[in-house]
Amino acid sequence: MPSSGIGARRRNVDSAYVLDSYAMIAHFEDEAGGEQVWKVLKAAHAGKTTLYMSVINLGEIYYNTYRERGREKADEAVFIMRQLPITIVNVDIEITMEAAALKSVHAVAYADCFAAALGIRKKATVITGDPEFKRFGKVINVKWI
Repeated sequence: MPSSGIGARRRNVDSAYVLDSYAMIAHFEDEAGGEQVWKVLKAAHAGKTTLYMSVINLGEIYYNTYRERGREKADEAVFIMRQLPITIVNVDIEITMEAAALKSVHAVAYADCFAAALGIRKKATVITGDPEFKRFGKVINVKWI
């Protein structure tokens, strides 16, 4: 399935979401927005929505947890993530090229571009509280936490 491209305007789609690492860290750390993430996780568990996360963003969760709390806690976080109703998506060449194209025109961290590219690919809304996502403008739909 071809990508919609970085210039395409997105329609509002609420049946699927891409979770950015920011959202999951907010959930794990009981930070602002964590309750909204919990509600979406419950909806996914009940089959009311579909959740995705790029393996690159899972790696962000791992390295942030490892850096702040050590390897054991990082391993535990990934174990928990794999139990949640989230499809972890391996990156392929299409997602990688979409992320690279996004990075080339938006001053956003490369890992964030993978969440955005996955949102484009899956026609899904990205859940985040990361202000960098404002730089994508109308390229992706964002549900702010």
